[in-house]
Amino acid sequence: MKITVLGGGHGCYASAVEMAEKNHEVKLWRRDRDSLKELAKYGELTVKDFRGTRTVSVGDEHQKIQLETDLSKAIEKAELIIIPLPATSHEDLSIEIAPYLTSGQVVFLPPGTFGTYLFAQAMLKAGNKSDVAFAETGTLPYLVRKHSPNSIVISVYATRLPTGVYPAKLKDYAIRILKQAYDSIEPIEDALSGALMNAGPIIHPPLIMLNAAPLEHFDVWDIHNEGTQPSVRRITSLLDQERMNIREALGYSKQHFPLADHYNKEGEGDEWMYGRGAHGKLTDSGDWREKIDLHSHRYMLEDTRLGLSFIVSVGKYVGVKTPIAEGLLNIASAITGRDLYSEGRTLENLGLFNLTQQQLKDLLNYGEQSA
Repeated sequence: MKITVLGGGHGCYASAVEMAEKNHEVKLWRRDRDSLKELAKYGELTVKDFRGTRTVSVGDEHQKIQLETDLSKAIEKAELIIIPLPATSHEDLSIEIAPYLTSGQVVFLPPGTFGTYLFAQAMLKAGNKSDVAFAETGTLPYLVRKHSPNSIVISVYATRLPTGVYPAKLKDYAIRILKQAYDSIEPIEDALSGALMNAGPIIHPPLIMLNAAPLEHFDVWDIHNEGTQPSVRRITSLLDQERMNIREALGYSKQHFPLADHYNKEGEGDEWMYGRGAHGKLTDSGDWREKIDLHSHRYMLEDTRLGLSFIVSVGKYVGVKTPIAEGLLNIASAITGRDLYSEGRTLENLGLFNLTQQQLKDLLNYGEQSA
């Protein structure tokens, strides 16, 4: 299958490597041309995971991963377009790719923060009426970190990826394409259901807000290790319960992938997105001991400003109280000196808050043109 990966982050390199190792035809595009040229000079990407260490060739069309600097050429003829980028990139990138998308393509956002709707809207505004399926899931397919400009370490691969499609009428087709890339894909109701599986806004805002002092004091700090203490976990559990309450109010399946399962030890509880015992593997790796600037890090600008505001807005829409989410969002606004809810990816800002639930359901099923 012809697959294009857009972006140059940790998950982007991991996606390109995994797709190439599965013998798909892979193109990798990123906006930073100098970094792409640097990667081309190395001629290979080194990957280390549970299977060991190995290399995958990168460069021109004769290599396992073809590097592409022209966005239109990167997207052309791709059956699947994977965008494992922070949601903060969605607004600009959706506008850039909108004119080039063609019928039959599947665009995958792992995760999406309801970016599926944003990308579909950008395509409509560009006058592109192609039948494109936009899919999103609850997390990156990998716990991965770059160790150099051409090497990555993958600590964990996702074993379950609950995935919704916009519009849902294209779900069967999209899931069939996605499963050729990721065996772990599990179809769920629609894109909003997929957005409400996003683990980032549940894990990260409590960790950065409740660890604000050590994050500002120490040069590096591991919020997933020293920062994840029983009192913090209690806040995370209550926040996750608000997410699940919203899902139930919308009539979604009770398979909500509770975050508590992520923290279970090997062999305990239900299997979460990264399998059992994933949190221990994450902390054991040491790769998440890092400097987190509370004003610029993606945990604040993506998971809090966009993700947490989305949860609060959907809670308001269905009449579900979200005191923990709102409290964390208010604290984040105080820390940054910004009104993060007004800046957020809310149903209000997306122009959807005044829809009836039936209108919203029709939109999710059939898309804007038929809503």
